[in-house]
This record gives sequence, C-alpha cells and structure tokens, in this order.
Amino acid sequence: MASENIPVRKTPEQLRSWRWYGRDELRSFGHRSRAKQNGWGSEDIVGKPVIGILNTWSDLNSCHMHLRLTADAVKRGILQAGGHPMEVPVMSAGEMLTKPTAMFHRNFLAMETEEMLRANPIDGAVLLGGCDKSTPGLLMGAFSMDIPVIYMPCGPMIKGNWRGETLGSGSDVWKYWDEKRAGNLSWEQWCEIEDGIARSPGHCMTMGTASTLTALAETLGLCIPGASSIPAVDSAHTRIAAAAGRQIVENVWLDRKPSGIVSERSFENAIAVDMALGGSTNAIVHLVAMAGRLGIKLPLEKFDEISRKIPLLANMRPAGKYLMEEFFLAGGLRALLNGMRELLHTDVPTITGKTLGEDIEDAIIHDEDVIRTPANALQPDGGTAILRGNLCPDGAVIKHAAATKELCTHTGPALVFDSYAELKKNIDDMELDVTKDSVLILRNAGPVGAPGMPEWGQL
Repeated sequence: MASENIPVRKTPEQLRSWRWYGRDELRSFGHRSRAKQNGWGSEDIVGKPVIGILNTWSDLNSCHMHLRLTADAVKRGILQAGGHPMEVPVMSAGEMLTKPTAMFHRNFLAMETEEMLRANPIDGAVLLGGCDKSTPGLLMGAFSMDIPVIYMPCGPMIKGNWRGETLGSGSDVWKYWDEKRAGNLSWEQWCEIEDGIARSPGHCMTMGTASTLTALAETLGLCIPGASSIPAVDSAHTRIAAAAGRQIVENVWLDRKPSGIVSERSFENAIAVDMALGGSTNAIVHLVAMAGRLGIKLPLEKFDEISRKIPLLANMRPAGKYLMEEFFLAGGLRALLNGMRELLHTDVPTITGKTLGEDIEDAIIHDEDVIRTPANALQPDGGTAILRGNLCPDGAVIKHAAATKELCTHTGPALVFDSYAELKKNIDDMELDVTKDSVLILRNAGPVGAPGMPEWGQL
C-alpha cells in the first residue's frame, strides 16, 4: 500500500524539547519562565522544533568571520518552517592562529558539540563550520548525540591575486617564501602577496583539508546539495543557509538522524570522492574518526582498494590548476558526483529525504577542464596512495597527485632529523650534506612527539 511509504511524523509531545517546556510540572515552569526572560512566549517554544545553530564564529578565525550572517539566514529558514532557532557558540577550532596544532581541539569541539546538544532542549541542529578541524569536530559530536542535524559549510574564500597572478591560500605561501629567502622578492613585493593571498571570508580555496572535508560532508548526505562548493561571499551561500534552516525543521518532525542516513556505504562514497578530488591526506584521519562515532571501521586497506579504482577528476591545486571559485562555476561537487555516479552508491539516503542519486540528477559539468569525467581523467587512480614498507609497516599516506612523476619512483640518501628543533637549527646550513635527491625525514613530530600530530605548516 502507498501509505506504507509515508514517513511517520512526530507529534509535538514527542519532541525532545517538550520534556523541558511542555509539561505541567515545576521544572517545566522554571524552563518556560527563563524562556520568557529571553523574550520568548510559550507560543515560541512549546510544541515547536527547537533548533540549535551551533556557530563556530570567532574573531580568532578569519575563515568563519561571516558565520554570524550565515546564522541569521539559518534562523530565517527555521522561522519560515515553524521552528524556533537558538544560536549556540561553540569552539571555533580555527587553523591559522592555533598553536601548537588545532588537532588538539578537534576532539574538544566534538565533546562540546555532543554535550551542548545533549544537555539542552534541542530537537535538531544546524552546524556552522568549515575550517579544517571544525568539520570533523562538529560531525563527530553530532554523530555521537544522534539527533537530526544538517552541516552548513562556511564556503571557500575567493581566489587570491598578486599583480594579475592567481594565488592559492595555504599553498602558494611556501613557493613565495622560498623566493623571498632566495632574494628574488623584495619586501614590498612580499607585502603585496600578503595583502592579496586571502581576500575574503571563507576557508582556503585550494583542495586542502577544509575544501576536502566540507565536500565529504556533503557526499555523506549531511548538507543541502551544492552547499560545500559555494564561495563564502556568494549570495547563494545565504540562500542555501536559509534552506538548511527550513530542512532541519522538517527533518526533526521526521526524525531523520545521522544513524539513519550515514552508513558504511556512505563512507565508501566519501573515500571515492576524496580520491576523485585529489583531497587532503588529512581526510583519512578524520574519516576514520567520524566513522568510529557510528561504529564503522575504515581500515587503510579500504582506502587503498578504492584509490586504485577511482580516477582523479578535479583539476584543483595543489594537484592541478584551479581553485574552488572555478570549481563552483564549473558545476561544483554535484557535477563531479553526477559525472562519476557509476562509481558511487547512489541509493544511499541524504538529509533531503531523497537518495544521493536523486540529489545530483540534474547537475551538469560546465567546464570539463576543471571537472573531468572518468573518460577524461587527470590520472587513472585516486589522488592519495597508501604505502607500506620497512619505514612504515603499519602504513603511510601520500598525496602522489601533487608530486612530480619523478618523485613517485625515487632513490636517494636519507637525511634524518630527530626533532623539529634540530631541523630548524641545521636546515639552512650551507655545509649541510644534502642534494636534490635527498629524502628528508623528521622524527618525533607525530601524535606523541610533536605533540598532537601537527601538519608541516603548523610546526
């Protein structure tokens, strides 16, 4: 019968927030009186989905500096759909200023997210993040709590510019730093690059950790379709945020929780898309952690297996030529997914109530140099490879898509530093026994020794 396929909707009394606001008892009296202290009447909060907007905005995190405006758009959508929004500040987990590493704070953010959702009268949540560790931190906490959530990415910044040359944040700085150290850039030129490399709100616009993880959150089915590709300052970002507000209210009534959306097959899709994007090696660390919150194991062998059969399709820096702005205009993640749909589990559900295949059905690639199809791939296998050997018997990860072909098969003398302090002291010594073929090895810079597993750029 057709009625068997109609989802069951909650009654107001079945809302989680009803336990705080709806009952005729002393404790609910106290909760309602405090809501009225906020200027809200019973008609605002009783029997309506109360939606938390977990906002990682902070003056310390320039990637997220527009998220207060994004939160306002989410609130608009929630109110349109008959819910009640409550904005909740949580740890920003910004990457650029945090020392020694924001990796310390990913799990703190996960704990804070879970506990803010658990301890308060929240029926569902929209999670605002985007900078590297904020995406896994928010999602790990939400998975553990398992109430309806939608992830709303902050979006990438617009591309950088210096004297007509396109700059990529998070990657070009290393190239120009070497040029400056070699005496090829003046102080004035260096300052001009500093002025032009990060020109707007939003996360880094290269295919680094932030762009990768927001795309994978969308692939997992946790975003409004298309949300992860939209630049932070594009007006579509605000419209999608309002759509997230409307959708989360519906999802609360229908009890669409992460546990009913995200499965092992969803994570297999995410791994495949990571490989097709030439995504950050950090994605592996975070996907394993996110999957663990749902009781799903992702061994390195699975990444290796999928990488060998998924071609590199996104012509994105640092492995390719373009930045997120061009990726968005070329059709964005939805177009890439539709172009590789035969390599995905398209029947998995998403927060829209549709399948992934339905969400990407009408997506078109507008520039086939930016977004390739499998027939026109940049390389036949994925952007990340899993290595094993005497130096790494338990496995290691390399983004070989960003390396020259010569480096993929290489023999050279090892130059070993036992600490970052030793490396820093000796690396610029003109008498150092190093050649262009030397393999530099930095020991004691991992989860224990560093501590906190910092990336090279954060050491």
